[in-house]
Amino acid sequence: MGSRRRDLLALAAAAAVLLLSCLSHGASAASFGDDFEITGAEDHVKTSADGQTWYLYLDNKTGVGFQTKQRYLFGWFSMKLKLVGNDSAGVVTAYYMCSDLDAAPQRDELDFEFLGNRSGQPYIIQTNVYHSGVGGREMRHSLWFDPTADFHTYAMLWNPKHIVFFVDKVPIRVYPNDASKPTSNGFFPIAKPMYIFSSIWNADDWATRGGLEKTDWAKAPFVSSYRDFAADACSWPVADSGSAAPACAAATGDSWWDQPPAWALDEAQRLDNAWVGRNVLIYDYCDDRKRFPTPPEECALRNAPAAS
Repeated sequence: MGSRRRDLLALAAAAAVLLLSCLSHGASAASFGDDFEITGAEDHVKTSADGQTWYLYLDNKTGVGFQTKQRYLFGWFSMKLKLVGNDSAGVVTAYYMCSDLDAAPQRDELDFEFLGNRSGQPYIIQTNVYHSGVGGREMRHSLWFDPTADFHTYAMLWNPKHIVFFVDKVPIRVYPNDASKPTSNGFFPIAKPMYIFSSIWNADDWATRGGLEKTDWAKAPFVSSYRDFAADACSWPVADSGSAAPACAAATGDSWWDQPPAWALDEAQRLDNAWVGRNVLIYDYCDDRKRFPTPPEECALRNAPAAS
């Protein structure tokens, strides 16, 4: 089973590489505007000459962001990011999925947040999950490389069995569903299609050392860079309310991310995930008894048998 799972994931990765290669040599290569639209100050977004790399700028006036034109329900989503370099204390670069265009009270959301730092300190990556407006499921890891020196791939696998957050193919976090009641529990986002967003913004009230380190605006503008967005997923058309769900929203098993090999980590991935837990985990909400005297119910699922 582990071999089959690796084969499927390798096939998906090879298909994405082939697609990107074909686009880069074609006359009509995809550009920023094909998949995304800008949210915020358009003069704070710059695009490379070939349209393949996008730069978001933050200064003391405003930040900026972008969002996909489509929504998705389940699939594989990846983006290469190069984070703000040097002194980035107080600055947050976010790459996330959300069911609503604003912070709606009943939203579902999957988050990558990159928390800025003083020069020479490790970058911290925070992940979080919201279901029906309830979040508080934060985990924090220090990255084991310099994410400002080059582009690295950050990805999410989302299917009805679990959500996996990846950094350069390493699964840093697994958020499982409850197989006994997959559509009726209170913690797993399973029904609402989501847009994909990214943004850069000032959060010096909490982002770096709990807000002790403030943004040094003399170092502005702060720039985060993006390229090679890929979504192998179930697209849900953005239409008037009442639009029917696409066929792929059901558990058909037609896509690799909706087949048993994608329902659990394989042996190599489990070893990588265990290494992450031993070496770079900083904070885990499941272990925080001050916030949660009784751990949230999904915490007990982490060591449950793989879904079938």
